[in-house]
Amino acid sequence: MFWAFSSPLFGQTLQQKLKTAPLDSQFVYLNLQSRNQDKDFKIIRKTNLDIIRQNVKDSLSIYKKQISGLKGDASSTEGSLQSLQDSVTNLSAALQTEQQKTDSISFLGIQFSKSSYHTMVWVIIIVLAIALFGILAAFRKAKVDTEESKHTVDELQEELQTLRKKSMEREQLLKRQLLDEQLKRNS
Repeated sequence: MFWAFSSPLFGQTLQQKLKTAPLDSQFVYLNLQSRNQDKDFKIIRKTNLDIIRQNVKDSLSIYKKQISGLKGDASSTEGSLQSLQDSVTNLSAALQTEQQKTDSISFLGIQFSKSSYHTMVWVIIIVLAIALFGILAAFRKAKVDTEESKHTVDELQEELQTLRKKSMEREQLLKRQLLDEQLKRNS
């Protein structure tokens, strides 16, 4: 296995592998290429260790840049999230205002809810209908009373005419009798 990583089959030297491979693979290559001093210790070339140290520093700086970029993205996302929440709050307030406007009606300069307005309109309609029926009933009663009065007047006029005729007839009869009496006296 030792020969597999260092063999020219891969076409790269250890230093080239250390510069191009991922960090985890670099440590594996370094471990395989290092000489054993003891069972638990290995001897590592300083140049190889410097390469790995430089690679770790480069990777750390890249990761730090990525982290700061992600933090910047997160803060800008939080800012846009906050602005969106503010927009939603403003839109909700505007929507509620518009709903209140659409749910209310201005009548004589006073704001009424639609249900109150409808109730008030129906009460006014019912009161006007009752007043109309009252006026119609009073008109009908007045018309009936007028017709009865006309009928009574007509009857009274007929009686008066009858009485006049009778009184004229009586008067004429009395005049004739008087005339007859006067003629009898004069004759």
